[in-house]
Amino acid sequence: MNWSPLRTLLLPLAWSYGAGMRVRAWFYRRGIFCARRLNGIVISVGNLTLGGTGKTPLVAWLAAGLADAGNRVGILMRGYRGRGGTSDEAELLRERLGDRALLGIGANRYRKGRELARGGVNCFVLDDGFQHLALARDVDIVLIDALDPFGAGLLPVGRRREPKAALRRADVVVITRSEHAPAIEAVVRRFTDAPIFYARTELEKVVPSPLSAVEAGAADWFGRRVFAFCGIGNPQAFFEDVRRWGMELVGGMAFRDHHRYTPRDAQRIEQAALAAGAEALITTEKDIYNLREVYFTRLPVYFCRIALRIAEAEKFWEVLDAIVEMKRSRPQ
Repeated sequence: MNWSPLRTLLLPLAWSYGAGMRVRAWFYRRGIFCARRLNGIVISVGNLTLGGTGKTPLVAWLAAGLADAGNRVGILMRGYRGRGGTSDEAELLRERLGDRALLGIGANRYRKGRELARGGVNCFVLDDGFQHLALARDVDIVLIDALDPFGAGLLPVGRRREPKAALRRADVVVITRSEHAPAIEAVVRRFTDAPIFYARTELEKVVPSPLSAVEAGAADWFGRRVFAFCGIGNPQAFFEDVRRWGMELVGGMAFRDHHRYTPRDAQRIEQAALAAGAEALITTEKDIYNLREVYFTRLPVYFCRIALRIAEAEKFWEVLDAIVEMKRSRPQ
């Protein structure tokens, strides 16, 4: 690890932050802080690091599977950096799921869950819920990115939100970008005995966007020189995926997670892309919802629609069922 002077100065803050997170978790574990329970099954999807592990695709996959099994599904989410009662991730989930799931968006996930329950929801997916200990859950699923499993240290030195030992709370671990996973399982096993599953992001299709004056043909993207840009938690993972999917990546530009783009941003992106010799711009599906106020004039724009594929999916559902049954049989 490259310890710059700034990182060294921040190290005491990271230690204090880690200690605070341990104490907070202990308070919940001992019942000093109480987690409130909804009237329904709650499955939490979260991670140890800030963004970029594939939570949103997994939330969509879980919600679709639960709905197809006959449940009335609600998704509870913070709506980080959203406005007008929605966010980029919420809009993506609405587009993907339609009427198969209702969304409860707000800081108080318990209150939003109660509102959805009054509408008949009996099964909740808690998005980004691993650190949201105020809401009781039946299953805690933790995603770990094989490319960056522990975020190079605790905040503010790195991207990790809790000490590694917090993995002991996990009921199920999903290692994403599983083509890089073999060396990771042994490290994860130091902190948890939970069942481990593997997943990888797969490209469903590349979709032309109407955000440019240059028409984007439906099949024109493959084999072309592309310039990637995104405002997500782990931009390097997206750039790596673009290469893996067979595109010729000539450059990239990263913005902060959930970034709302401005016309000036669009100008900067196009200038950098043209200087790199790009023929098209490529971004993520989530970013499209933050690009509504901008327009590109010189290059076509495409976005990648991806899905998270879990190996042994049938066994995954069996494990979830067993965990729910076991926890529900315990005295509350």
